[in-house]
Amino acid sequence: MNMKSATDFNNENLNEDKVNDFLKNLEILSAEVLKNHRIDKTLYEKYDVKRGLRDSNGKGVLTGLTEISDVNATVQIDGERVEADGKLYYQGYDVNELIKAYGDNKYSFEIIIYLLLFGKLPDEQETEMFIEVMSELQKLENRFVRDVVMKASNANIMNALQRCVLTLYTYDSDPDDITPENVLRQSMDLINKLPLIAVYSYKAYCHFRKDETLMIRNPKSGYSLAENILRMLRPDGKYTELEAKVLNIALILHAEHGGGNNSTFTTHVVTSSGTDTYSSISASIGSLKGPRHGGANLKVMNMFRDIKANVKDWEDEEAITEYLTKILNKEVFDKSGLIYGMGHAVYTLSDPREVILKEFAKNLAMEKGLVDEFLFYDRIENIAKKLIAEKKRVFKSVCANVDFYSGFVYTMLGIPEELFTPIFAIARIPGWCAHRLEELLNGNKIIRPAYMYVGTHVDMK
Repeated sequence: MNMKSATDFNNENLNEDKVNDFLKNLEILSAEVLKNHRIDKTLYEKYDVKRGLRDSNGKGVLTGLTEISDVNATVQIDGERVEADGKLYYQGYDVNELIKAYGDNKYSFEIIIYLLLFGKLPDEQETEMFIEVMSELQKLENRFVRDVVMKASNANIMNALQRCVLTLYTYDSDPDDITPENVLRQSMDLINKLPLIAVYSYKAYCHFRKDETLMIRNPKSGYSLAENILRMLRPDGKYTELEAKVLNIALILHAEHGGGNNSTFTTHVVTSSGTDTYSSISASIGSLKGPRHGGANLKVMNMFRDIKANVKDWEDEEAITEYLTKILNKEVFDKSGLIYGMGHAVYTLSDPREVILKEFAKNLAMEKGLVDEFLFYDRIENIAKKLIAEKKRVFKSVCANVDFYSGFVYTMLGIPEELFTPIFAIARIPGWCAHRLEELLNGNKIIRPAYMYVGTHVDMK
C-alpha cells in the first residue's frame, strides 16, 4: 500500500508519522494473517478432501441435478467411457444443431434465451411475443443512468455491473418475492438491462476517466440484443450483417455450460439460501469477474501480444515452437508455464464452442482482411496441442477452449477489452436465471458442504 492509498483508507488529514505508523501496523497484521492461516497441504490427502469439489482425477463431485444443459466429452464403448469430440446440449438440443437451425435468424440469441428459461423451443407466435416483451424491457430510467451508472464510474466494468444490479433492487416494487413468476419477471428484466448497463458504464468510464466525449445511444426497438450492443457501442451506430451474426453466435456459445461451472454453481448456492434475485445474480457476476473464470480470454489476448512482439514471422513454425516452449518452461510472458486458451476441465479432443466460434472467426477475418492473423492463431493452436502433450506428459488429449478465439472475435467486432468479461456476463445471465428458477422449483435445502476442522482446541484456563 502506498502513502496516498493509506491516507485514502481513512483520513486525508493524517500527518506523515501517522501514515507511517499505520503502514507499519498493517504490515504486522498482514504477517499474522500469512502465518496463522496456512493449512498443512498433506491434510487434504489424509482426509480425502475434494478440493475445488473435484476428485483426484479432476472430475467434478456430483452435487446436484439439472435439465438445463449437458457438457459431454466421452462416449461409452464396450462398457467403458472413452474420449470423444465434445458436445454441449441446451435443454437436450445439441448447440451445434441449434446454430445450424437458427444461426441466420437475427434473434437467434433471444430464441436460445427462451429455450433456456422455458425448456422448449418457441414456435413462431411464441417467438414474436417473446421478442416484443424483450424489446420493451431494453430500457433504463434516466435517473438510474444519471445517479447510478454515471456518478460512480470505474475502470472495471464487472464491478459496475455488480453495483448496478444490486441497486436495481431499490427500483423493484417487490424485490424479495421469490415465487417463480416474480423471479421470471426479474430475470427477463435483468437479461435485457445488463447490456445497457455494460455499455453505458463503459461510456461513463471513457468520459470521466479518459476524458473522451460522452455519447449515449439508446437501444432501438426492432433490433436484437446483439444488434443493439453494436449500435450502442459504436460512434456511428453501424455494423454489418455478419458482425451481428457473429456476436449472436458468441453470445449463444457462452450462454450456458452446466450447473457446475463456478458462476452458475454460485447461482445455485446463493439461491438456495432464499435470497433475492439481485443478490443472486450479483454474486454470480462476482464469480465470473475472477481471472480463473471469466477473464481467461483477456489472458489469451495478452499472451498473443507477447508472442507477436517476439515472433516476427507469423509463418515461421520453428520460431513459434521455440517461443511456446519457453512459455511452457516458465521463461517468458507471465512465467506461469501456461499457454492460455489451451485445455479444459471436461473437453479433451475438442471444445464444441471453440470449433463453432473458430469457423465464424475465420469468416469475420475474411471480411476484415485479417486472414493472416487468423492463420497465426490456427498455427499456434496446432503447435500448442503437440507441445503441451510432450512437455506436460499428459495422457489425455488437449484441445483449445472457447477462450482461444473469443478475444480475437471481440477485437474484430470492435469491442474494447474492458467489455470482454461483461460480454460473457451478458451471454451467461440467461443460464444463471434458468438455474435460479430450477433451484427454486426443485431445491429444498440450503447448499452447505462440509469443512473439517484441523486446528487445535485451546484451553484458556
